Amino acid sequence: MANLPSTVEAIAIQKTGGYEVIEKVTLPFPKVEPGHLVVKVEYLGVNFIDTYYRQGLYPYKEFPAVLGKETSGTIVALPTDPAVLKDPEFIRQNFTLGGKVACDYLGSHQTYISVPWIKTYPIINGVSTLEAAAGTLQALTTVSFFEEAYKVSKGDIILIHTVAGGLGLLMAQLAKHIGATVIGTTSTKEKAELAKRCGADHVILYKEEDTVRRVLEITNGEGVHAVFDGVGKDTFDSNFKMLRRKGTLVSVGNASGAVPPFPPIRLIEKNLKLLRPTMNNYTVTPDEVHYYGHKIFELIGNGVLKINVFKEYPFTAEGVQQAQQDLVEGKTTGKLVVKVQDA
Repeated sequence: MANLPSTVEAIAIQKTGGYEVIEKVTLPFPKVEPGHLVVKVEYLGVNFIDTYYRQGLYPYKEFPAVLGKETSGTIVALPTDPAVLKDPEFIRQNFTLGGKVACDYLGSHQTYISVPWIKTYPIINGVSTLEAAAGTLQALTTVSFFEEAYKVSKGDIILIHTVAGGLGLLMAQLAKHIGATVIGTTSTKEKAELAKRCGADHVILYKEEDTVRRVLEITNGEGVHAVFDGVGKDTFDSNFKMLRRKGTLVSVGNASGAVPPFPPIRLIEKNLKLLRPTMNNYTVTPDEVHYYGHKIFELIGNGVLKINVFKEYPFTAEGVQQAQQDLVEGKTTGKLVVKVQDA
């Protein structure tokens, strides 16, 4: 690894706060652990979780803290630990120098990262590093939630809030592929048209229409089998009116703020299920990482999941500030990415 630089350029914060705390800084090259891969980063995926950490909703242990959780690039060094190199699970992933990978690792928005192999997904099936940075976390979330949080099946009717966002579009595509009926909510007619092209059967403009009334109309008063809600605080209560008996609410995120404390007795009325999963607890073991990683790149490579890249931003403090602001203010559809460097 002698040919690697001694420093990296990184997008970081010195303290939590507004967009203005985001900086581009020069840091020492990350410490490379024996079980880590070193990846030259090409693209960054921008996600709501980046804003949660920046604001302090999720805590960093120390500062300066490098932002980001989703990257793609090229392997420039393999682990040096002999036990790792002999591990059948490591061997099964077929990591190679020069191989393309996507990484799910906190603090990865920098030019090079040292990352545990268990947090690294080989890119297969002709998928580009741009598609991988734009799709990995949300595709992993979509597939694992549809299999384990609520098993979406043919004939189901499901509601997806913010259906024109990066996660919502993938959920709509996969649900339609499975054979479910998809109801989505979004803010504009333009976003609604995009969602319909991605498989949504009904799209409700929540700023103009009564979402609860429309969902009950569409379902003949029965309600939906499941709700996937990434909005959080602002939509949480209304979900219970739109679920049918024995329905499932999957609370996916906190775009409008965290859901306040909830009395479980509210579930009694319809024998409802409530989950607040995180994808990272579905991708813990090497077998889970292999299964879900290969599954998402097969779905992307085969065109079942089409990755919609809204915009590429520059690898600058201003670029990442603007990307986070555009994301939070609902100005975007699909996924936002930052171009770091060429391979």
